[in-house]
Parts: sequence; C-alpha cells; structure tokens
Amino acid sequence: MKDIIAFIDLLKASHLFAFIQATLLFIIGFIIARLISSAIVKVCQHKMTAHGQLFLKRTIFYGILILVTISALDNVGIDLSILLGAAGIFTVALGFASQTSASNLISGLFLMIERPFSITDVIRVNDITGEVISIDLLSVKLRTFDNLFVRIPNESMIKSAVTTLTKYPIRRADLNIGIAYKEDIEKVRNILMDIAAKNLICLEEPAPVFIITGFGSSSIDIQFSVWTIRENFLTLRNSMYIEIKNTFDQQGIEIPFPHISLYAGTATSPFPLSSTSNNSDKSDK
Repeated sequence: MKDIIAFIDLLKASHLFAFIQATLLFIIGFIIARLISSAIVKVCQHKMTAHGQLFLKRTIFYGILILVTISALDNVGIDLSILLGAAGIFTVALGFASQTSASNLISGLFLMIERPFSITDVIRVNDITGEVISIDLLSVKLRTFDNLFVRIPNESMIKSAVTTLTKYPIRRADLNIGIAYKEDIEKVRNILMDIAAKNLICLEEPAPVFIITGFGSSSIDIQFSVWTIRENFLTLRNSMYIEIKNTFDQQGIEIPFPHISLYAGTATSPFPLSSTSNNSDKSDK
C-alpha cells in the first residue's frame, strides 16, 4: 500500500501527471464546446438562417476551445507570455506570406455580414451554377446540378457578380420564339396567351408579357415571358415550348429556320448528282 501511495506521489510530482491532466482537460473542454454550441444553435434556430446558425456555432465552439487550450497549456506549466510573443511574430510573418488567404478571410467576413445568399440557396457565379453547401472564412463550396464539388475563394465572390436564383419565391421564364413574316402577329399573340392561360403551373399574376424584340434575317423575333413559382421553373419552360410547338403545327403557323442555297453562277441549274455519279462509274470502267 505504501508503495502505491509513493508511486502516486511521484507521478503527481512528475511532468507526466501534468500532461495527463492537460490532455483530459482538453478532451473534456472539446466535448463541452460541442455540446454548448449545438444547444445554443438549437435554441436560436427558428430566429436565424442556416448561414447564421453555422457562423454562431463555429464562433462559440472555437471560442470555448481556445479558452480550454489556454487553460490546458497553463496547467502544463508553459509560459503563455512567451507563447503569445512567438505567436505574434509568427502571425506577422504568416501575414506577409499569405496575403491571398488574408484577403479571402476579410472577404469571408464581409459575406457573412452582408449575407447575399445562404446555405441551400442556388447561386450563379460567372458560368458556374450550383447549390451552396458551405460558407467558410476562406471559400464558398457549391454542388453543381451534375453533382460536382466547386470551391470558390471568397475574394472571387466579392469581385464577381453573384446571382441568387432562389432569393425570391417566383421566377420568370423568357421564351424566345420566331415566326414567319407572313404570319398574323395579333393571332400569334392570342394563341400564346391562351396557351399560358391553360397551363396549370403558369401564374395569372404577374400576367404573361408579349414583346416583339426585332426583325431577324428569316423571322419576326418574339419574347414571351411567363411566371411561376421557382420550384416549377424548368417544368414550365419545357412544357410551354412543347405546347407552343404543337399548337403552331395545328394552327399552321410557320416557325422559320435559315436556309442556305449554293450557286456556282448567276444562271446555273442544280448540280446533276445522279448523272455525275453515272459518268464517273463509266469512266472507271
């Protein structure tokens, strides 16, 4: 029994005991940080967006973890003033070496404050369109519709035009249509309005818009715009094009397309392809 007590006293006097205490303190602090951050987010989840919940959870978690780490290091006997001095020098050196990362970090803070989009929103950045799955301090992660993972630096997000496709509950589908010059424009307009009125997912308000955009090389160009809730955008767009094509065929309305004719001269008849092939066959014989 005396040997066990002596061993425990020796262990307490050694650095190993302090290290074990610091390790246990860090592990317990890590678990407590996760529990507290998750509990606070659950309490506030009905009052915050998914973006705000993620930011609050990470702030609380890392804040508690930093305090626990400082306490664990102090328990081991490390002089924190020396450590903070070394950290300051390292931070200055790291700042000069990673100006791009610092720019992304500052841009990330601006994104979190401005909140132009949130997690689960669909955004378009330049030619990339996808769902936002993460908003971090250095980058924004997207999942495209063909299931690709895209990481965009925050600095690029600040400098680029970002379109949030799911910001508002309804969207407008602009349908570009061309009709032959011989067609009655007012008749075409009435047909398009009737198609929109019969489409169940097309909204009555805002009303459809009929615009003549110009006279093309082979057609009168029309933009017909209809509205729907954003979840039905692609469905409405496809169904309207199908219904317009079928109705135009039934009504005999021509949808023109460019034709190209080849001439060898001003008064040249079409090339006699069959006779040419026969002559070539005879010459081969």
